[in-house]
Amino acid sequence: MIEFQYNKTSLQQLDKNLKMRIQSLPTIKNKENALRIEVKKTKDDVEKLEAQLKEKIREFEYAIELFGEFDNSIIEVKNVHIETKKIAGTRIPFLKEIEYEIKEFSLFNSPKWWLDGIAQIKEIAGVGIKREIHIEKLSVLEYTRKKTTQKVNLFEKVQIPGYEEAIKKIKRFMEDEENLSKSAQKIVKLKKERNEE
Repeated sequence: MIEFQYNKTSLQQLDKNLKMRIQSLPTIKNKENALRIEVKKTKDDVEKLEAQLKEKIREFEYAIELFGEFDNSIIEVKNVHIETKKIAGTRIPFLKEIEYEIKEFSLFNSPKWWLDGIAQIKEIAGVGIKREIHIEKLSVLEYTRKKTTQKVNLFEKVQIPGYEEAIKKIKRFMEDEENLSKSAQKIVKLKKERNEE
């Protein structure tokens, strides 16, 4: 519900607000469209990463029995570097780098396949971390797209029609007031002319 008064000041304010919304609507629609495209792309990326992670785990399963001998404390994720970039005015997380810490172990006393095992664990962890960041990115994008869609709908279906209706009402009221004033002046003029006769 748009509040207004039946005067020129209110009319000017409503007109200014209406123009601002009409001018900004295409920009907001473009943002919504860009976010919609980015959401679709990110959903596809998440699906690809999930498939890739399942594939890596499946490839890894052949050696699962060997990994009973593997010392899990040899490798761990030390740090995940994330940077943010703006997409359609929204800050989105992106994976920059994953740092692993590999503790020293004896190459002579350990099975030869441990180096391959470390490489496989890095790959699996890398894909898993990348997937988690893409899920977070998707969440941020979907939330922002939803809010942007709500704003487009608010402008298109509520505010712009509301301002237009309020402006019409004020203009009609002012025209009626002006017509009444003119009619009153004519009546006064006619009375004056009759009185003079």
